[in-house]
Amino acid sequence: MADVKVAHQVPGTGNPESLLDRFGLQSFRPGQRDVIDAVADGRDCLCIMPTGGGKSLCYQLPALSREGTTIVVSPLIALMKDQVDALQARGIDARLLNSSLTMAEHDATIEAMASGQVKLVYIAPERLRNGRFLEAIRRVKVSLLAIDEAHCVSEWGHDFRPDYARLGAFRQRYLNNVQTIALTATATPTVRDDICGLLNLDQPSVFVTGFARTNLRFTVDHFQSDSSKDERLAQHVAQTDGTGIIYAATRKRCEAIGDWLPDRSGKRVGVYHAGLDPAQRHQVQEAFMSGKLAAIVATNAFGMGIDKSDIRYVIHYNMPGSLEAYYQEAGRAGRDGKMSGCRLMFSYQDRYIQEFFIENRYPSRETVQKVYQYLCSLDDDPIELTLDQVRQAIDVKDSAEAIGTAETLLAKAGVLRRLDSSSNHAVVRIDDETPTLLDYLPREAKLRRKVMTAIEKVVGRRRGEDVYVRPSRLAELAGVDREQLSRTLRELQKLRSFDYVPPFRGRAIHFTRRDVRFDDLAIDFDELQRRKDAEYQKLDAVIDFARTSGCRQRVVLRYFGDPNANDCGLCDRCDPTGQRSGADAGVVSAAKMTATPSSGVSKIDPVLLQRGVQVVLSGVTRTHGRFGKTLVAQMLCGSKSKKLQQWKLNRLSTYGLLDKLRQTEVVQVMDELIAAGLLKQVEVDQRRPTVHLTDDGRDVMHAKASVPESFQPAYPLARKLAAAVRSLEKADVTAAAKTEPDAPPPPKPPNPPETSNPGSTPPASETTLRIDTNPGRAPEAPAGTPAAGKQSAEADLVASSVAISPDEQLRSDLEERLKRFRRKRAAAMAVPAHQIVSAATLQRIARRQPQTTTQLESVEGVSAELIESAGHDLVQIVLDCLADAPQAGDLAVGGQDDDSSEPSGTAAAYYWTWKLRRDGYTCSQIQEIRGLSADVVRGHLIRADGEGYPVDPQWLSGQPSGD
Repeated sequence: MADVKVAHQVPGTGNPESLLDRFGLQSFRPGQRDVIDAVADGRDCLCIMPTGGGKSLCYQLPALSREGTTIVVSPLIALMKDQVDALQARGIDARLLNSSLTMAEHDATIEAMASGQVKLVYIAPERLRNGRFLEAIRRVKVSLLAIDEAHCVSEWGHDFRPDYARLGAFRQRYLNNVQTIALTATATPTVRDDICGLLNLDQPSVFVTGFARTNLRFTVDHFQSDSSKDERLAQHVAQTDGTGIIYAATRKRCEAIGDWLPDRSGKRVGVYHAGLDPAQRHQVQEAFMSGKLAAIVATNAFGMGIDKSDIRYVIHYNMPGSLEAYYQEAGRAGRDGKMSGCRLMFSYQDRYIQEFFIENRYPSRETVQKVYQYLCSLDDDPIELTLDQVRQAIDVKDSAEAIGTAETLLAKAGVLRRLDSSSNHAVVRIDDETPTLLDYLPREAKLRRKVMTAIEKVVGRRRGEDVYVRPSRLAELAGVDREQLSRTLRELQKLRSFDYVPPFRGRAIHFTRRDVRFDDLAIDFDELQRRKDAEYQKLDAVIDFARTSGCRQRVVLRYFGDPNANDCGLCDRCDPTGQRSGADAGVVSAAKMTATPSSGVSKIDPVLLQRGVQVVLSGVTRTHGRFGKTLVAQMLCGSKSKKLQQWKLNRLSTYGLLDKLRQTEVVQVMDELIAAGLLKQVEVDQRRPTVHLTDDGRDVMHAKASVPESFQPAYPLARKLAAAVRSLEKADVTAAAKTEPDAPPPPKPPNPPETSNPGSTPPASETTLRIDTNPGRAPEAPAGTPAAGKQSAEADLVASSVAISPDEQLRSDLEERLKRFRRKRAAAMAVPAHQIVSAATLQRIARRQPQTTTQLESVEGVSAELIESAGHDLVQIVLDCLADAPQAGDLAVGGQDDDSSEPSGTAAAYYWTWKLRRDGYTCSQIQEIRGLSADVVRGHLIRADGEGYPVDPQWLSGQPSGD
């Protein structure tokens, strides 16, 4: 987008600079002038500016220079009132129209608009449901429509509101497609396209301006537990000057933090969420705005209507569900231009809170069907049940929000309508453009004709819309009593183009058709799944932001498609010490925080620090991406746990190398390595992330690169890590002469063990890090020495996860799938897993592999109740597992029998050879591990290449047995 232009004369606006003093300003902020010029040229616009970037001026200034009234749609009454008060204080005639006005005030404002006295009128989107407003607006000369928080229009946005969806039709039907400017702080390219399409903007000029906030320092702290979060939060609030907002994911968490934070921080803290009554919310908000509270703990219900410029910090106690939400909420800090801090307290476990929200926003097909069938079974019309009442009636685990989504899908399918709160109004609707419906009524039906005449007078030109009206008003216009009116309206409902809903109090459901089978409804569940997948992608973007090793603000800017994304120079990645941000950055300085990440790493011997990091990275490498941080930490610390022994992790060369550290401390080191981009977590099973090396981590482990500055553990932890490896000789950490690139993940292994995560990118480990970077290396020490024993254990571990028989692997795979099914069923029914089916019975099913319910019945321990409740599911799991298994009879290349110790016909023998080579083992190592000849190893790799698995040509170059 162009730079800010030099002042010049613009048609229809005069000189924009001449109007700046009306707003108490001397110059434009970056990007404002470009938008104002486009508005002056008569173009529709979409303006994307960050919170505090000055969006309001982009429509307020043009409104002063043109005849007629500018209508501003804004979502919150509090926000409207603040802006109207500010404009009126500057002598600008601005009004608001909302439910807080009396009828006389409403009519007076409409008359002032019609006479051209009012320059700006702020309305809530709910006003578009008001018939008197819609009729009155036709008499007003509207010169510009401004839509604030325009992301609410899009269902792909993070705060979709159904009332915003009416704006496109309102603009077309009542305002003759008047020039429109849509404004928002956050919108991805997808949301931008959606906004322009739904509002029917005419070749709009799109401005993406000033996403970067040059006065905000973005920081991410990594935590393993809420208790460590609580300690850091109390410390931060106590030692940081100025007011702040602390966002938590749930009301319960807000209440909990609000209980202990005042005592531990010594400051007044308020709590704000949608569960409080309006009076309580207003009281807390006023106390915060007036400075009586040092901080406020809130859900995302707080903030959109807040215009407090001196917020010094925003802390996210839990990760939000999207970068849109995060950047909008974090952007409430530092609106006065002074340095402020934005801190995300990241815990991987918080992901599950957001996943819970996502799952509950998108109901299953079964839930939607239950909602439909239940509502159809009710005789009431309208149906006045809350979402929670419907949820309880159909007895599902879904949330009330999921029930609301189900009703919305049914409404889009055309079988019902969701009616908004009507305060005992009835609803009439005419879906016919015929001048009068009287033509459809017999001339002798005088009563029906009188009532229809009254209805048409009320509906006016609002054909195809729900029109709310009091029955007493209809009876008066028709000249009939209430009983006659009710009877006649029921008769009129027989007309296909007329609909009537009796009065109701709150929100309600009105069926338009009850005769459609659920399977015949036009509901696109695939589209629903795409939207759900998009929500998960947004959540992944937040995690990527938290774990990036580069500039945090640049991650955000690229996400929003900002073409001018550069490093900010202020975040904890660009400036780990926080020195550039200054003492007033709203961030606790190193002198104040006893555990600031950058507080003393520079004092640690860099050689020892690198050696300690290499030990941890090597420990991760040796576990082949199969385990999470806790088990890796137990192995490095020399734990005696049975689980470690079962997996033979106690026989690895890195076992016990960090026995001077506690397991929690090793986990903290891994968290810092994740934050620095040297490690990453991959979720291979629901809620079970495993830890892997990144490319940068592999370079550090191989001594090709130094530990980056972004690795900033607390000084005591860094000191202990260095001390723990001091006794290791420098020669124990040396790089090999040759490394090989990782192969990409396989397209689909024939039957990989689920626990080995074959889809991940394993480390290339042809590096001699004697403590561990060369798994499977031929032993250099004499047989019987401890070193030889450990190196032999490396092969044992590989053999335990790779060289097992296909039948054993199939049983193991099937048993794991059955266990997952049992866990999910137990969680859904809120009962212990053994009450679903015992572990012994699962093992028998895995051995017998029944392919019909009849065969399943013959398995010992399978009851009739289990057959009835889960028999089909269990059989399907067996069938799916068998379908995924490799076919027997795979032979070595050229039709020759495999001359290994494995018998001829071993299932997918080539795959396991390929997998070991892909994982970085040399051909000679594979020969030793699997007991194969050099020619067979080479033949397996050729066979794997023919089956579509990626094979590096270097693997086959040179002598058959060469590496």
